[in-house]
Amino acid sequence: MAKVLIIGAGGVGSVVAHKLAKVPQVFTDIVLASRTKSKCDLIAKAVGANKIKTAQVDADDVQQLVELFGSVKPEIVINVALPYQDLTIMEACLEKGVHYLDTANYEPREVTKFEYKWQWAYHDRFKNAGLTAILGCGFDPGVTGVFTAFAARHHFDEIHTLDIVDCNAGDHGKPFATNFNPEINIREVTQKGKYWENGKWIETEPHAIHKPLTYPHIGPRESYLIYHEELESLVKHFPTLKRARFWMTFGQEYLTHLRVIQNIGMASIQPILYEGKEIVPLQFLKAVLPNPGELGEHYSGETSIGCRMRGMKNHKERTYYIYNNCKHQDAYKETGTQAVSYTTGVPAMIGAMMLITGQWKKPGVFNTEQFDPDPFMEQLNIHGLPWHELHDVDLELE
Repeated sequence: MAKVLIIGAGGVGSVVAHKLAKVPQVFTDIVLASRTKSKCDLIAKAVGANKIKTAQVDADDVQQLVELFGSVKPEIVINVALPYQDLTIMEACLEKGVHYLDTANYEPREVTKFEYKWQWAYHDRFKNAGLTAILGCGFDPGVTGVFTAFAARHHFDEIHTLDIVDCNAGDHGKPFATNFNPEINIREVTQKGKYWENGKWIETEPHAIHKPLTYPHIGPRESYLIYHEELESLVKHFPTLKRARFWMTFGQEYLTHLRVIQNIGMASIQPILYEGKEIVPLQFLKAVLPNPGELGEHYSGETSIGCRMRGMKNHKERTYYIYNNCKHQDAYKETGTQAVSYTTGVPAMIGAMMLITGQWKKPGVFNTEQFDPDPFMEQLNIHGLPWHELHDVDLELE
């Protein structure tokens, strides 16, 4: 039905490639491209049966992207490269008439700032070109937006509070490792916290607000309030929200390592001179930390990600908790990756499927919660991320 181009050959790119190859009736041709072609070749070999072709591209270079798009002629580009590269890839899509999907919003290299404003500014250009851009179609962001839209359609007249809860109860056996790109991960979790309440953003010191939350099949885990990008789009698209927050679990050993990394300056994104050469400390740290794409083999335990909501239905207050649990071992058995990559890559494939089949196809730039949630929800159950609902339960969050 369509040719698809994946850009990015990390853990998420591997999952996307494996999953696309399992739906040949939708994705007739698959090309995987990255700065390092050898990484693409390894993924293509793992998928097998010559289902995937590979290519080399520097996603920072619009002209290289335009030339690649011209030779491949994809209907959609799935961008699972670095968030810094979102805008160059969007520019190339506009030049060559290609639909676009990513899993993380753009951020400039020189400042840790997660905002959709740069990508939302492309709305009219994509609309006028008759192209669709789907932003943040991983799990969080991505499925969390679909979960919220599903709840708004089926279970609430108004949603008043939303708490997105993200628990990784897995053990990879390493003293310190991140579950996705270390540079992006550390930038994300070391910034100040922020949440929405009564029509304004409230900022907190990093990890200052925390409490134990109970996760299905896992139990209680200390959970920390951090800022996450989907909060920005969700409070915009669901104006009845009086409060929206994001919580993530961190082990004490992880936090201790993180604090040391910050205290000795290794989390800095400001260039320094070392032996006559300019380097960024965080990028150097990334080079010596374990590769997240190689953690899966010895990873045990599971993730649990969901949305806890409170609101009104038929003039009665209701609570609702919708979530997915994903075992690291199951993800590795199917795709050779751990569950954090798996839970990001599967929704990216489903989002691309929604676009190709016309169910999520409209000109402009959109977040996942702006589309019909029902067909996407059906595909989650089919493709390895089954969801579960709890009604009128204690949300543990006042």
